Amino acid sequence: VQLVESGGGSVQSGGSLRLACKASGYPVSRYCMGWFRQAAGKEREGIAYITTDGSTTMRDSVKGRFTISQDNAENTLYLQMNSLQVEDTAMYYCAADSNPQTCSLIKLGLRPSLRHWGQGTQVTVSS
Repeated sequence: VQLVESGGGSVQSGGSLRLACKASGYPVSRYCMGWFRQAAGKEREGIAYITTDGSTTMRDSVKGRFTISQDNAENTLYLQMNSLQVEDTAMYYCAADSNPQTCSLIKLGLRPSLRHWGQGTQVTVSS
């Protein structure tokens, strides 16, 4: 099980970035997937999730600006980030979990931690 993120970088406030998370070793369609971020000096937080049936859960601070999606043919998870703000600056990680109980929590609108993690990609937003 491997997850490799890409697409991070530096952008000005109001700009956009698209993060990708390429999975290998298993089909993403059979796992609940999520994007997390951790800013300097802060705890990691779950910001976007997608379950095996395609339902999504988003953190309030990114609703309307970020979109999570996955391409099963490419076995890749995406995070489209628009209207980026300085406070979005963080290391972004993708994660996956096959535990049905964990996936059920996501369907309830909760934001649990997941089991498998990528190495992260840095996003820096300047004013």
